[in-house]
Amino acid sequence: MAELQEVQITEEKPLLPGQTPEVAKTHSVETPYGSVTFTVYGTPKPKRPAILTYHDVGLNYKSCFKPLFQFADMQEIIQNFVRVHVDAPGMEEGAPVFPLGYQYPSLDQLADMIPCILQYLNFSTIIGVGVGAGAYVLSRYALTHPDTVEGLVLINIDPNAKGWMDWAAHKLTGLTSSIPEMILGHLFSQEELSGNSELIQKYRNIITHAPNLENIELYWNSYNNRRDLNFERGSDITLKCPVMLVVGDQAPHEDAVMADSGGQPQLTQPGKLTEAFKYFLQGMGYMASSCMTRLSRSRTASLTSAASLDGNRSRSRTVSQSSESGHLPSGPPGHTMEVSC
Repeated sequence: MAELQEVQITEEKPLLPGQTPEVAKTHSVETPYGSVTFTVYGTPKPKRPAILTYHDVGLNYKSCFKPLFQFADMQEIIQNFVRVHVDAPGMEEGAPVFPLGYQYPSLDQLADMIPCILQYLNFSTIIGVGVGAGAYVLSRYALTHPDTVEGLVLINIDPNAKGWMDWAAHKLTGLTSSIPEMILGHLFSQEELSGNSELIQKYRNIITHAPNLENIELYWNSYNNRRDLNFERGSDITLKCPVMLVVGDQAPHEDAVMADSGGQPQLTQPGKLTEAFKYFLQGMGYMASSCMTRLSRSRTASLTSAASLDGNRSRSRTVSQSSESGHLPSGPPGHTMEVSC
């Protein structure tokens, strides 16, 4: 880490009664694959991991996670954990456009940047929260550094490389659709895009008029060139930590959480996702006294808890797991919690 830049800002957002403004410290460190920028909120808590987020293609940490972490019920969580929001290279606000011919890191190389972040911050373990491409990056990191990952929240992850049919469809789409439209089709379902809600209009405007659109296209290309994670149930290639798999109800393939599907539950369902996240943390032994209010008992009863020792797993609009379809198994001592928002 040859270079370091640090900027301290006060986050501007409506405050809850008795709440003080959060101070965000933004850092930029050099890694073997280029510079990476990340923003830290809060202070480290004794014997607790950091929550580390990684965003999807077309977004940065603010546009991907701000609605979730500013949600009222999320404040109980962020008071108990320091959090680190990572921006993929060139995705941070104000990022300069990379020069022509710049070799953007692969998703595997993006994962290899994370140890430099943790080393600089002197953080030993994390709970990762990733969406789409970011979920893949965090999964890859967890495979190579299992001792530093206490848990993962993976939203709309696709662990599989694109097959020939996928590539053909991608090339044909590229002949008739712009890069922003293709990325929107990755982030949201066709139903959502056709409805053209205020949310869709907002994100279409963000991506279409992004000053770093050339950088976004490079991240998009890296995502489309990802390798198989090669998860196999019962093999050595598996996640050793607890995993919470999340797919949005608007996703076109809800029954296959690993599908490259649309829907952004952290934007559209922050309340349900926050409640599920609290249960997930409780299953890991944190926030035992947290109160749950928003999810019905019948719904939350379907979520898998680490405290369940009998192996029975009821399901209510959750998603299936099978190694044959490329799904993410979690080996002992981990457990998997599956949520549809």
